[in-house]
Amino acid sequence: MARVAIRINDLHKSYGGQTILDGANVEIREDHRLAVIGRNGAGKSTLCRILLGREESDRGTIDIARGLNVAYLEQHDQFVPGETMHDYLIRTSGCAEWRCAEVAARFLVDNDRLAQPVAALSGGWQTRAKLCAMLLADPDFLVLDEPTNFLDTATQMLLERFLIDFKGGFVVVSHDREFLRRTCTSTMEVSRGQIYLHEGTVDAWLTHKVERRVDAERFNANQETKRRALEDFVARNKARASTASRANSKQKMLDKLETVEVLHDEVAVVITLPKVETRPGIALRTENLAIGYPDRPIAAGIDLEIERGKKVGVLGDNGQGKTTLLKTLTGALAPQNGQIRWGHAVRVGTYAQHVYTGLDPKLSVRDTLAKARRQSPRPVTDQQLLDLAGAFLFRGDEVDKKVTVLSGGERARLVLAGLMLGGFEVLVLDEPTNHLDVETTEALGEALKGHDGTVLFVSHDRAFVSEVADIILEVKDGKVLSIPDGYDAYLWRLAQQAAAVAPGKKPADSAKTAGKNPGKDTGRIERPTGKPNADLSRLRNEVTAAERKVAVLEAEKKSLEAKLATGYQVEAGTRLAAVISELAEAETRWFAAQERLAAQG
Repeated sequence: MARVAIRINDLHKSYGGQTILDGANVEIREDHRLAVIGRNGAGKSTLCRILLGREESDRGTIDIARGLNVAYLEQHDQFVPGETMHDYLIRTSGCAEWRCAEVAARFLVDNDRLAQPVAALSGGWQTRAKLCAMLLADPDFLVLDEPTNFLDTATQMLLERFLIDFKGGFVVVSHDREFLRRTCTSTMEVSRGQIYLHEGTVDAWLTHKVERRVDAERFNANQETKRRALEDFVARNKARASTASRANSKQKMLDKLETVEVLHDEVAVVITLPKVETRPGIALRTENLAIGYPDRPIAAGIDLEIERGKKVGVLGDNGQGKTTLLKTLTGALAPQNGQIRWGHAVRVGTYAQHVYTGLDPKLSVRDTLAKARRQSPRPVTDQQLLDLAGAFLFRGDEVDKKVTVLSGGERARLVLAGLMLGGFEVLVLDEPTNHLDVETTEALGEALKGHDGTVLFVSHDRAFVSEVADIILEVKDGKVLSIPDGYDAYLWRLAQQAAAVAPGKKPADSAKTAGKNPGKDTGRIERPTGKPNADLSRLRNEVTAAERKVAVLEAEKKSLEAKLATGYQVEAGTRLAAVISELAEAETRWFAAQERLAAQG
């Protein structure tokens, strides 16, 4: 058994009148790979800051094993104005220039990007910089707070590969359930001031919670039956001398009768978007559009025609121009060339990255939404405003909370709620799921999928994109193109690329594998010696078998999900959690077999 890396004892933390942690206890082993889940504002980031000594608890202790080197990836920036990414890595790590460049290369950061001011980079590149700084500390244990926020899908996969290959333990706070499924083997939920640790995946933990609640309800029902029977016996027999002693005995049994606490799910998130006017035709058309800046072109020759009601996912690596495209389409940036034409009577509502930082901290949630509804062309009653606030988990007294005390996720929810009040025919959303918890992200995806308006959005949350998008556009190498073979094929190609340049693999390892001088890269892979025909046949069979296994598991997963959609069943839920885990392993084997086959030529 691995030693305990971090021991949390009777931890308490409050902000004003809001209790975040209330006597929490947990032991984290040095080999734990923990997914940390919980609602926005539950205390996940607070717990991380207390773990690392960045914030003090009100009461309780945290003991970290002697000699354990813990590295922390936090949400907030610590960049010095004007410093380059290279300077930032040297300053924060104290490592030599070549070492910083080597680690940066593992996350595909080239020399040009290293030389740019880090504060001016996109959120995704800034996260890459913080990841590199964390790895330069050569840690034994990692604490990652929302590492996938602003990361493009390709970099998420690089990070996944790194964590899978990492020799130590880690805790990951993330709202991206797909990322947690692929990297974590245990789960820690922060809820109602407590910490619950489960030696199983997120899906297994959620299934376990349901089973535990069902068992508790069944136990309490049995106890209630016993209580009524005992009360009836005591009432009928306590007055008679011949049965009084037995009645007293039953009364003692009744006094000792206990029930167990049933922890019901926290209030579910249900988001209902207002109806918009529907009509046939084109929502957006661009002709020979060029986007970018006077000194830096981004993409050109963009010809789009998007029908009303379509849901369009805009994908691509960080820095390729996704946000620039959305800004140009919405008029925040002037086009460099070409035309943009929106459909007749189309009103466009926009959600941009970091937009929640522009909220007035002095206003309450209610006042902020009241200000937003004034922009709506349709009347919005006070009750409708409160209903929408409740859908985004601002209920009761929480509508009177000031913006200044809200967490990042709560502010993001507030901005989205305000946007929904507008009844816009077109929604343009840049990373709307960043800082949203799993339940709110899933509810938003369901709402947008069923929305009768048009939606253009950028997101790297794979489950969200898969749920919402009808059309996939990729911004890459100066072009904006539709992906003809769909989102799943796009992810498969990215997974192959991530496996080929996994950040846990040093450049020298790749050179040794290819039989090359580390200082000379020809881009070729040497074919292994032996019996090529037999090897090729064996590898093709291996790929085929792995592909069939993936297909079988995917079919079973869809069948179970359809079954569960009609009502929860413990057996089906348990099997679904197992299938999801098996599917991730089967996909890994499939990708590995594909790589070996490609190496054979």
